[in-house]
Amino acid sequence: MSYWENKTVIVTGGAGFLGSNVVNTLRARGCNDIIIPRSREYDLTQMDAVKRLYNAAGRPTMKHPIVVIHLAAVVGGIGANRDNPGKFFYDNLMMGTQMIEVGRQVGIEKFVCVGTVCAYPKFTPVPFHEDELWNGYPEETNAPYGIAKKALLVQLQSYQQQYNFKGAYLLPVNLYGPGDNFDPASSHVIPALIKKCVDAVEEKATHIDVWGTGAASREFIYVADAAQGIVTAGEKLGNNGHEPIVPINIGAQREITIRELIPLIAELTGFKGEIRWDSSKPDGQPRRCLDTSRARELFGFTSTTDFREGLQATIDWYVKHRR
Repeated sequence: MSYWENKTVIVTGGAGFLGSNVVNTLRARGCNDIIIPRSREYDLTQMDAVKRLYNAAGRPTMKHPIVVIHLAAVVGGIGANRDNPGKFFYDNLMMGTQMIEVGRQVGIEKFVCVGTVCAYPKFTPVPFHEDELWNGYPEETNAPYGIAKKALLVQLQSYQQQYNFKGAYLLPVNLYGPGDNFDPASSHVIPALIKKCVDAVEEKATHIDVWGTGAASREFIYVADAAQGIVTAGEKLGNNGHEPIVPINIGAQREITIRELIPLIAELTGFKGEIRWDSSKPDGQPRRCLDTSRARELFGFTSTTDFREGLQATIDWYVKHRR
């Protein structure tokens, strides 16, 4: 029998980009009771909404265990982080800390918390190893968001120590894939660049403008791969109270600079014009690439999607759905 078959699983953020992939993965592995709270019904920054959500899930028992996969987050690219530091800090901290606290009160079986690569220090040695998480301050533009999510690791660890609370804490690298957010005001780098290139081809534009110098590097994981990793971690980790809750990277261990990424996206979208760099805009964190050995060793996860194929699938989805 699948681990998930007799579980009620609450997936916060389950209607979103990553969440919908996690929900599909859970269903494929036999989970038949998934609760997906929507923000219009449950504002998880408010304690009464969190309590109502747990009440809706029912009282957890030996025959009715409840597992939480906490994905809900207020997120965005460099511009959105720079414009909303207070909101990104408060909303992400309050959603997570209240979900953990009320989960402890009602006696859930396990809490799987998904953090962010933005929690790492600005100048972390590459590839990022989990032991470096506290060795410096995050990159300034996304530090409020990263610190809020990193605080949830401390909460989980302290709750395990005092209350024998079971859980897991995962750090996925930048996601991409079909269904991503292509809104220029809040999108991350891959969907933003895909939109720029596709729109430029349609409009017969001779150039596109890109933030920064292109020197920064990033690692990207296909969203369906990340969902597989999260669900597998939920199955394998936190099944006894003595297992330490440690940060675990979820990535593809493949680094590419933005200056290398843009010509690849331009090629796949058919854009042949000029790329103009606006060096007055920030690059963000200088480099990002994760050491994923801990995930491989603890629960056998490796990313399998070829980057070029994943980009093509993302572009095809955007071209089909952009209207």
